[in-house]
Amino acid sequence: MASGGGYGDPSQKIDYVFKVVLIGDSAVGKSQILARYARNEFSLDSKATIGVEFQTRTLVIEHKSVKAQIWDTAGQERYRAVTSAYYRGAVGAMLVYDITKRQTFDHIPRWLEELRGHADKNIVIILIGNKSDLENQREVPTEDAKEFAQKEGLFFLETSALEATNVETAFLTVLTEIFNIVNKKNLVAGENQGNGNPTSLAGKKILIPGPAQEIPAKSNVCCRS
Repeated sequence: MASGGGYGDPSQKIDYVFKVVLIGDSAVGKSQILARYARNEFSLDSKATIGVEFQTRTLVIEHKSVKAQIWDTAGQERYRAVTSAYYRGAVGAMLVYDITKRQTFDHIPRWLEELRGHADKNIVIILIGNKSDLENQREVPTEDAKEFAQKEGLFFLETSALEATNVETAFLTVLTEIFNIVNKKNLVAGENQGNGNPTSLAGKKILIPGPAQEIPAKSNVCCRS
């Protein structure tokens, strides 16, 4: 069970910090998705991200306080070398394309390859088809994205940052999956230590060790707005 817990309380005790990266071509709406989730804002006058920016939002998952540290990476080619360093330490990623621009979807395999080359192998990834409010301009069929997500073991959702459709759900899907994996690791660590104190991961960025967990494009998160 997860709840938003508002948009951040400085005095709140933090149990976990999860770093999540937003990646994809320029102008697909990454910054707008972040603004909608972190501040519940949307700007029609949004400018291209230069380099890297990040926002945070604190939420509660199963009575634990989780701070999501969300990094918005510039999509332009000239920033690629700079942003690759920011994949390190990420435990979640949102691969974003624009449903009205086929080229942005066609570039997703390249972004995924780059992500997997720089990030932890167990990173939780969701494929996001943004701008679902522009259905009459659609160039990427939902089925194409679902098929790709299933093949690559990704979660998948279509969102609209403008209308706030599925933005909250997308972040909760990723953050809850990360939390569940970390919780499972903690449980195993605690059992291995017998009566000793379990390893504390509180307030740290979590790198998830162990074999990769296949994350199918489940029906409950594969949906159109």
